[in-house]
Amino acid sequence: MSLEATTDLDRLRDQVAAWRAAGERIGLVPTMGNLHTGHLALVEHLKSSCDRLVSSIFVNPAQFGPGEDFESYPRTLDKDLVALEEAGVDLVWAPAVEVMYPLGAAFLVNVPDALASTLCGRDRPGHFDGVASVVLRLFLQVLPDAAMFGEKDFQQLLVIRQLVRDYALRIEVQGLATVREPDGLAMSSRNQYLTTDQRRVAGRLHRVLEQTAERIRAGEDWSMLQAGAEESLKSAGFTPRYFEWRSAQTLGPPVPDHPQRLLAAAHLGRARLIDNVRV
Repeated sequence: MSLEATTDLDRLRDQVAAWRAAGERIGLVPTMGNLHTGHLALVEHLKSSCDRLVSSIFVNPAQFGPGEDFESYPRTLDKDLVALEEAGVDLVWAPAVEVMYPLGAAFLVNVPDALASTLCGRDRPGHFDGVASVVLRLFLQVLPDAAMFGEKDFQQLLVIRQLVRDYALRIEVQGLATVREPDGLAMSSRNQYLTTDQRRVAGRLHRVLEQTAERIRAGEDWSMLQAGAEESLKSAGFTPRYFEWRSAQTLGPPVPDHPQRLLAAAHLGRARLIDNVRV
C-alpha cells in the first residue's frame, strides 16, 4: 500500500503510542517538503538507529518574514510521499496550518538574542522564533526519541539543541554533514530559483569558504581574509549578507582549541544561499 500523509493529530498520536507500547524507538525528520537527496540522507542516517521513522511535511508560516517566499515555496506532496516511502519512512505527518496553529494568537518561542539576532537572524528577524516554535510543536506531537537535522542550517541546529536542553526534552538531536552537489553547492530546495547561468557559479560559495578556512588554519589575518572572500563573491555575482568566523558552540567569537565554523549567506539572483564549513 502506498504511503499516505496523515493530517489528523489523533491518528498520529495513536500510531506513535502503539509503536511506543511495543518498545520501538521512534525517529523524526522534520521537513518543509519539496524533498531532495539531502533530505533523504537525513532519513537514511536516522533509520540506522530507530525502529520507526516519522517525517513531517509542513511549510511553516511562522518562520517566513514579510516579502519572503511562503506563498511560492514549492509544494510537491505526492512526489515527496513516493520518495519517503522508498527511503523507509513509516508515517508522514502533514498537518494543515489550522492543526499546527489552532488558535488565532499562537504561543511562540522566544529564542535568546545570542542565537536569534546574529547571522541569518539579522536579515530575518523572528525567523528562529518561528523555527523553534514549530519544532517544539512537532516534538510534542510526535514525541520522538531522536530527531535529525542537516548541518547546512547550522544556526538552526544550534537553536534546536538549545531548545531541547532548555525544555529538558528527552530527545536526541542529531546533525548530519551537509549533502552537496558535485561542485560543492549545498543541496537546498531554493536552489531551483537559480537560473542556468547562476547555477554555474553557485558552487563558488563553498569553494571560497573552504579556501578561507584553510588560510585561517594557516594563521593569516582574518580581517583581510574576510574582505577578500566577500570581494571574491561579489565579483562572481553574489550579494554577500555575511561571511563570519564563529564558535561552533555559541556562534560567538571563535575560541582557540574549541570547535569553530566559517559561515556565509549570499543572494544570487532570487536565491538566498547559506553554507558553512569547519575551521
